Amino acid sequence: MAVRQLDTAKVLEFAVQLALEAGAVLRAYFGGPLSVETKSSEIDPVTNADRASEALILERIRDRFPDHAILAEESGQQEGTQLIWLVDPLDGTVNFAHGLPHYCVSIALYEGRTGLIGVVYEPERDELFWAERGKGAWLLRQRDNRLYRLRVSGARRLRESIIATGFHYLRETLDRNNIAEFSEIVMRAQGIRRAGSAALDLAYVAAGRLDGYWEYYMSPWDIGAGGLLVREAGGLLRTIEGGEWDPWQTSTVAANPELMPVFLEALQEARNRGE
Repeated sequence: MAVRQLDTAKVLEFAVQLALEAGAVLRAYFGGPLSVETKSSEIDPVTNADRASEALILERIRDRFPDHAILAEESGQQEGTQLIWLVDPLDGTVNFAHGLPHYCVSIALYEGRTGLIGVVYEPERDELFWAERGKGAWLLRQRDNRLYRLRVSGARRLRESIIATGFHYLRETLDRNNIAEFSEIVMRAQGIRRAGSAALDLAYVAAGRLDGYWEYYMSPWDIGAGGLLVREAGGLLRTIEGGEWDPWQTSTVAANPELMPVFLEALQEARNRGE
């Protein structure tokens, strides 16, 4: 199915409702007893809440769009057309498993490497972020039913910026463990936040709550929706090397256009010193 035959507004409506339903599933599990296992390492958990949320999302997508491909965190990739859903049923599992109320559902639809729609839903704050390619990025704060158009911040210097980052579950064995970069940025920025959800970090960059974000080795489902939010809110996305970005790259940098060159320079200086 070509994009010109796809009504992305209707697909977005579907994805929004799906994220809300999955968020309700997570809320029902949150704070209660969980079944917790580990995946890539002993610090990489998966819970029965992750699996329940993903099962709901995949069932709905398969029923509505049976020819689309799906790439989901717990189920891997299922083949289909060039239209591919990127699904993180619970981004922030470590937070969730410890009872920290900072987690979300992230759902995006891409055609190849091009984002079409993206939705990030934060159940505990009841905040719904979404974007449609070429139509901007938006936030519905459901507790007071207020709608906001998202805009990245106007920060020009790291010294006036709050920057977010994260560290891979295999950081003990990876050459690029982000420690050198963190050490550099923490000395230059107004503040660093490591909140534990890449999708929300990117949504907050789009909303101007954070001025920038960087991380290595994220998976497409972590950053597909958030990346589209940033772009539609007027932000830039690059790899740490300064190259073109898509969710399948091995690093991500997000910021407004004026901060990006300064941000990249600092990251690259740290990376070079760490080699």
